[in-house]
Amino acid sequence: MSKVIKIKKGLDIKLKGAAEKIISNVQPASTYAVKPTDFPGIVPKLAARPGDKVKAGSILFFDKLRPEVKFASPVSGEVKAVNRGERRKILEIVVDADGKNEYEEFGAADPVKLDREQIVMKIQDAGLWPCIRQRPYAVIARSQTEPKAIFISGFDTAPLAPDMDFVVKGNNSAFQTGINALNKLTRGEVHLSLQADNPAADVFTRASGVSLHYFKGPHPAGNPGVQIHHIDPVNKDEVVWYIQPQEVIMIGRLFEKGIYDATRVIAVTGSEVKKPRYFRVLGGASIEPYVMDNVNPGELRYISGNALTGSRISKIGYIGFYDSQLTVLPEGNYYEMFGWMAPGFKKLSVSRSFPSWLMPGREYKVDTNLKGGARPFVQTGEYEKVLPMNIYPMHLLKAILVDDIEKMEQLGIYEVAEEDFALCEFVCPSKIEIQSIIRQGIDLMIKELE
Repeated sequence: MSKVIKIKKGLDIKLKGAAEKIISNVQPASTYAVKPTDFPGIVPKLAARPGDKVKAGSILFFDKLRPEVKFASPVSGEVKAVNRGERRKILEIVVDADGKNEYEEFGAADPVKLDREQIVMKIQDAGLWPCIRQRPYAVIARSQTEPKAIFISGFDTAPLAPDMDFVVKGNNSAFQTGINALNKLTRGEVHLSLQADNPAADVFTRASGVSLHYFKGPHPAGNPGVQIHHIDPVNKDEVVWYIQPQEVIMIGRLFEKGIYDATRVIAVTGSEVKKPRYFRVLGGASIEPYVMDNVNPGELRYISGNALTGSRISKIGYIGFYDSQLTVLPEGNYYEMFGWMAPGFKKLSVSRSFPSWLMPGREYKVDTNLKGGARPFVQTGEYEKVLPMNIYPMHLLKAILVDDIEKMEQLGIYEVAEEDFALCEFVCPSKIEIQSIIRQGIDLMIKELE
């Protein structure tokens, strides 16, 4: 077994509503959507209009700045709508599924027998290139730049996160084919990180062409950014790529079957879900079939992703491109008078403010209440307790707020993404939207230096 990397800083947030390891069958969604907002840094240009007939793998839109980066329909059917927001910003392209699931043909091939350029072109033509992201900046990878390494996180430590060992079960062949393709994209190593405390699935342990690493510790040990930081940190003028296990499988299916197969397993979780469990879906599916008659009454928050980093959607909204989880929590739109003075036996706290700290294994039902308003942004030392990276989070945030690019470089902006600071936002006594500040800094770096 490889050396175990122990993460001491961080926080495991134990919430009620973990998914039972059962894959349930329900009537598939009737509509699907691809959302440009899932992909920071792109300028979408439509390739399909309302009324157009499409197949699974047909291109819906592409990046105006990099036309080779294409985004495909997960199903066959008809483009139903292009929903826009302020200034006609494209929010989502919605496809009505026809139930036939016909595929565009891209041709099967053995990636071992192809060169790098052929593999890149094949992945791009099928609309799967957005699966591969890069650090710095946590954006879709630039194919012209060869990364020094590629990283795959084989586990997720976020609240109520799906069990990746369960999710990838039975996909040994497609995962290995995906790994073979990734190995052609870099002269460096493909790193696969696993959890040391639990036996990993044979899909991971029997994979060849990867360097295995084992991590032990609380969230965010499962974040690619944390793993990159401890295995092969990103310095100025260096690039690494990263990809999720289910996306490796999708790339593997492309080479084995010659089609864009967006099938993935998602976990429907949260305290307001009656039967939290797993579902096999196509990417971008409407969540309506999976929450219908399966959630408690009341005003609820539907989140595509986990409670820390996910995006708010409606009860008929769509799963995000990178998400393998749906979280349903109660809304917190109420005022709790003198809430901080109550005993708080059932309240989640990262400090010892409430006696609930005496029950470390307890699971909590939480809502979205902020428990107060914005306060002065002061040095507290709380961020450093939950960020297992050798950077100064408060100093980096303040450098971003004053647009000090040189200081941002010195303080580690190339290594981080919003998800790495999610716990800092959770413990922040000032109620600062830290993740949006990190993205603001990344956008500034791209604008000034790219």
